[in-house]
Amino acid sequence: MRSVILIRHAKSSWDDIALSDFDRPLNERGKHEASLMAELMHKRKIPVDSFISSPAKRARKTAAYFAKQFGRDPKEIVLNESLYLAEVEVFYNVIEQTGNALHHLAIFAHNPGITHFVNTLTNTIQIDDMPTCSMFAVQADSSNWSDFRSVSKNFLFFDSPRNHR
Repeated sequence: MRSVILIRHAKSSWDDIALSDFDRPLNERGKHEASLMAELMHKRKIPVDSFISSPAKRARKTAAYFAKQFGRDPKEIVLNESLYLAEVEVFYNVIEQTGNALHHLAIFAHNPGITHFVNTLTNTIQIDDMPTCSMFAVQADSSNWSDFRSVSKNFLFFDSPRNHR
């Protein structure tokens, strides 16, 4: 069995309108929610073998909160340029190209692609919009990541900072 947790980056700052979209940092709410959601995921004892993130600053920083909560060095986060504003096909490609020695992935990315992607994974639940720092997890009945697209997937959970306010 393999599992994938998809996490939308936390709330970003628009304080400096001169910054490019790619370089926007987390705002205070985003930092708080990233810390909170990372702690909640860790308390659930959800294993993570690899943290894979869009290289955009807000996604990287969100991933760093999760990595630290799991006792991992943020330098271990795998930055994948294709996840920046990725479409559905990109998510499948990133997962299918993962080495089979890894069983549990946490992937950090952006809307609208992440919402579109999670809605292709199961018929159990449909998400209108992945809120910032929300998590959507599935388990795939497969021994190889290359089969991820075609194998059945079981919905594990959906959680959002909104559920903890």
